[in-house]
Amino acid sequence: MTLTIQHLYYLVGAILGITAFMTLRDRSNPKRYLTALFWALYALVFLIGDLLPPVYVGVGAVVMALIAGVNGVGTGIHLPRSAEQYAASARRLGNKLFIPALAIPVVTMIGTLAAPYLKVAGVALLDPKNTTLVSLGVGCVVSLALACWLTRETPVQGIRESRRLTDALGWALVLPQMLGMLGLVFSDAGVGKAVAYATTSYIDMDIRFVAVVVYVVGMALFTVVMGNGFAAFPVMTGGVGVPILVGVFHGDPAVMAAAGMLSGYCGTLMTPMAANFNIVPAALLELPDKNAVIRAQLPTALLLLLVNVFLLNFLMFR
Repeated sequence: MTLTIQHLYYLVGAILGITAFMTLRDRSNPKRYLTALFWALYALVFLIGDLLPPVYVGVGAVVMALIAGVNGVGTGIHLPRSAEQYAASARRLGNKLFIPALAIPVVTMIGTLAAPYLKVAGVALLDPKNTTLVSLGVGCVVSLALACWLTRETPVQGIRESRRLTDALGWALVLPQMLGMLGLVFSDAGVGKAVAYATTSYIDMDIRFVAVVVYVVGMALFTVVMGNGFAAFPVMTGGVGVPILVGVFHGDPAVMAAAGMLSGYCGTLMTPMAANFNIVPAALLELPDKNAVIRAQLPTALLLLLVNVFLLNFLMFR
């Protein structure tokens, strides 16, 4: 049997479904009904999303957004271990603690590189179309097994810890997927064409350096709005990059794509919309300032964005 991306979706959906069920039973969570509904809807996308009409999936996404918008995703009471217990566990395990974490990238890399040779009776063991993602899923399962072996805990405890982490992340956990969908919606809706019209109508794009600045800064700004460089890329590349930098000034599209994505990542460093990068760490570290990570990253992001303007201008048109 070939392990496909659908099997990974089933695994993720099952974990989210268990999380929803555990949340529903958690009386310490004052918002347990809405929270359980939120995670149940998210689980359904992974479990049967391919069987549902797109409009139903869209309605589910809107309902999830409404629940998050009214602050309906709450958290229960999770009793952490004492500092002494953590210290004792750390002394017992030592550097072995890194083994489960390192197993994920190692197994992913091995699976990706060895996939063409992993066959039984001519049938591939890993989905050739999604080798890296399937290998990542296998790596996570291997990591869980190693963690249980090292800590002498059960997979059930792993599920409990998964729910605790999910509670800590809250609605921000789904933001990357939602923003990726938003980028596709923007692209299909012709936002790129609208950007091209606006820039050519109000900015003198006949000057090459000006076009470069618009593309680089536009990538950062759209990423700030969308929270995802991948969502901003088709908009700015379709609106400015391809028709102007490549079509008019005959620049190297490979350099444009590389510098464009790096410019988008500068925007990622500056926006709370990139919650998985900027808000989640602050929440997990229990920082009093939710924007502390962004404040620390802002000078680096602005400096790197300025550097990108000149890198793109000199490297793309050699």
